[in-house]
Amino acid sequence: MRRETVPWDPGRRRVIIVGGGIAGLATGCYTQMSGLQSHIFEKHVLPGGCCTAWARDGYLFDYCIEYLNGTLAGNEANQLWRELGALDGKTTRTFEVFNRVEDHTGRAVNFYTDPDRLESHLLELSPVDAPHIRAFCRYLRRFAKVNINPLLKPKALMSPREKLQLLRKVLPALGLFWRTAATQMDSFTERLRDPLLRRAFPNILLQDHEVFPLLPYLFTLAEADIGNIGFPQGGSLGMARSIEERYTSLGGNISYRARVVRILVENDRAVGVELKDGSRHFADHVVSACDGHITLDGLLEGRYASQVTQRLYREVADKPGMVYRGVVSAFVGLSCDVAPDAPHSTTHLLSPDDARRLPSTAQDSIVVQLRSRYADDFAPEGKSVIHCTYLSDYDYWKKLRTTDRRAYWARKREVAAFVRDFLDRRHPGVGEHVEVTDVATPVTTERYTGNHRGAILGWMSWAEPDDLLERLINKERLGLPGLRGFTMAGQWAGGGALIKVAASGRFAAQYLCEELGVPFRAWDSPGGEPWHPKKLGHLPQLDNRTA
Repeated sequence: MRRETVPWDPGRRRVIIVGGGIAGLATGCYTQMSGLQSHIFEKHVLPGGCCTAWARDGYLFDYCIEYLNGTLAGNEANQLWRELGALDGKTTRTFEVFNRVEDHTGRAVNFYTDPDRLESHLLELSPVDAPHIRAFCRYLRRFAKVNINPLLKPKALMSPREKLQLLRKVLPALGLFWRTAATQMDSFTERLRDPLLRRAFPNILLQDHEVFPLLPYLFTLAEADIGNIGFPQGGSLGMARSIEERYTSLGGNISYRARVVRILVENDRAVGVELKDGSRHFADHVVSACDGHITLDGLLEGRYASQVTQRLYREVADKPGMVYRGVVSAFVGLSCDVAPDAPHSTTHLLSPDDARRLPSTAQDSIVVQLRSRYADDFAPEGKSVIHCTYLSDYDYWKKLRTTDRRAYWARKREVAAFVRDFLDRRHPGVGEHVEVTDVATPVTTERYTGNHRGAILGWMSWAEPDDLLERLINKERLGLPGLRGFTMAGQWAGGGALIKVAASGRFAAQYLCEELGVPFRAWDSPGGEPWHPKKLGHLPQLDNRTA
């Protein structure tokens, strides 16, 4: 076996991090701030994991961020991003309408972020549903006054005083949380008499999340209303690059095209990693910030587990509705701009004929986002980018790609053809301006990121995994019984929202600092020059035929 080539400082404790996604980068930043030395090994050529983008013929196809929590100062989400340098030098774009939902007849609902404007619009659409509309908007106004989202320290590490302070914040809003968390969205919509409103409300957050109660819909709309949700300049890869820059400025090191194949264990302690090229690298602590199944069954060869991980990965993962469905993404580059009054984001409820044409659609709907409205650098001047997404069945695409590649590519071409025709019907003449299309399936996501079943968001929120993740974070401290010197981070250990992924890196760093006897430290990034698209660096020109 080849020995390690990483230039470690012999006077400082070492940490190896597997995976250069947002969780791995966050873990690296906090270990560096705490005086440790770390090295990230990433199998891809770019940082960010699922938080990524790629170039095609001069267009930038942004894959991840649809809206980002934490863009307003004065809350823990924003503090987390400031510490990571994620928003350094960047402006943030916000929208008056969070999302529009339109049925196949053209009748539509605009979900305004302003509660008064939303209430007036909904009452105009369906006066008969006034009691339920007013109740929803009344809750929305109350959520706008709530500023509770603990993300900086796991409960297991909170002092009694910190727990008391958190409790004092929660108590005034406890009734609001309880009522809105106890009311499922589907039970709320059953009370509505207008058929469009019944279908529209579950799609406020672009897709129908199926098991969600009212609380996350209200929380998200309220956060957008106060300006704490927006879209950062540079998009997904721009954010990953900014955190990477923060990490390296703190003295961290990252190796790309460096696939870890095994976590090295001696006497029930993680001591390093082995790469695909045969080299071995050693450290005082190992953090796995990649897919949970790969970590447990691959890198650790199934040798270590806990009751929580056994339930999560052996039982819950195979139950319907416990892992987010895969997503099919279709990007379209246009040599023109779309109508200036067209909404930036629309969930289209498909007609039966359209639903039959679209390969493996899980909810008979498609989200159309005019991504050129999100950031100025996603398309050449005078041109535009549209991103269309829909939930789909991973098994459908996996079977095709495994057994019949030609059929797999044919279905992808069908998606591209459908999107082109659909956009042309919604915006007549647009079809003639299509210069490039690119389609990514759940299998594409799995191949490039390693995400289990191509689930970009991982575990389904507001379902059984939530309680198990809480135990994994606060009872098992993101570790595994019987294995010292090891911590997990990322969406499969801390939850799927991007802010939770980053917080899991902070938690992992706090736990490993405690184990190594090193004080945990964190401070804001000093900022920097105004952000420029050139900071994205070289982007891969992905060949869609291989995806």
